[in-house]
Amino acid sequence: MRVHVVVDVHGNTDALARAGEGADALVVLGDLIDFVNYEDHSAGILGQVFGPEIVGRFAKLRVDGRPGELGSYADSLWASLADPRATLENAVRDQYGPLFAAMSVPCYLTPGNVDLPHLWPEFLGPGQHVLDGAVVELGGLRFGFVGGLPLPPGLPVSRNGVWRPYVRPAAEYDAACAALTDVDVLCSHVPPRVAELAYDVVTRRAEVASGALLGVIERDAPRAALFGHVHQPMAARARVGRTECVNVGHFRRTERPYVLSW
Repeated sequence: MRVHVVVDVHGNTDALARAGEGADALVVLGDLIDFVNYEDHSAGILGQVFGPEIVGRFAKLRVDGRPGELGSYADSLWASLADPRATLENAVRDQYGPLFAAMSVPCYLTPGNVDLPHLWPEFLGPGQHVLDGAVVELGGLRFGFVGGLPLPPGLPVSRNGVWRPYVRPAAEYDAACAALTDVDVLCSHVPPRVAELAYDVVTRRAEVASGALLGVIERDAPRAALFGHVHQPMAARARVGRTECVNVGHFRRTERPYVLSW
């Protein structure tokens, strides 16, 4: 059995169309859309809607802003539009159409934090399966999936309700982890709470990670825990007991799927 795993696609439709070549199944661990393109500030949804100068300010706040400052700035941008919800969702739909059409089947998906999973049913095709807090058997192994990002304490998702990334209350996220049983391969968007896996050496900060995912690893000792979210990690892999924890790579940049075979 051969499974290809990708995460942090961020709009790279051409590479996604090749990701499943030679595989029995494709696993996609979220962040399909290109919301903020840090390499080309005129691209991505934010650049297309508001322009490159705004994206430059957004990028600076992401690295150097005070707690809550980035969210307040983003909220003010969307509030400046006549119909912000329609503008945002139509821009996301424009990306989701080609992205879902590019995925080979069978394909097993869970959302990332930069995803709008409530729109996914509009685009899902035959052989494309969404799993979140659920397990599927592939080639005799149990793959458990948890999507999104657990909300850090004290931070609101969004005050104006326009941009609602898949950021979940910690209790909800932890319950999705607890719903998994007898996992052989743990699949998530964010890493388990292991310091070197969560730290991004470019943004110079620890990204959000999950203690509940670490709890599943310590409980079930799966063969592998696969994730992304941290684009430039201090460590791309680490062992927790017998489990190999692997950041499968920023697919938008690498264009290479992680290969799992048995």
